[in-house]
Amino acid sequence: MLIFVLHELYIRDTMKDATITVRIPRELKIKLNKYGVEISKIVREALEEEVKKRRIKELEIATRKLGEFFAKIPDEEIVKSIRKMRESR
Repeated sequence: MLIFVLHELYIRDTMKDATITVRIPRELKIKLNKYGVEISKIVREALEEEVKKRRIKELEIATRKLGEFFAKIPDEEIVKSIRKMRESR
């Protein structure tokens, strides 16, 4: 995993994409160039992965809350609702 030291982050919106400018130490930039690292690709993938992790966390919380909500409903009530739906078909 590549870690960038972020001093400043600027976002400028364009029609389709947003441009992000990142200030990193000069030595890091030299090493990235030396190894032919595709900075844009790595940053894009890292940001996409971060959004994915946060979305999963958000869904886990929502799932837990739904589970807690449904746990409060008595089994008999669920059975009655299912029977009522089946009979109305």
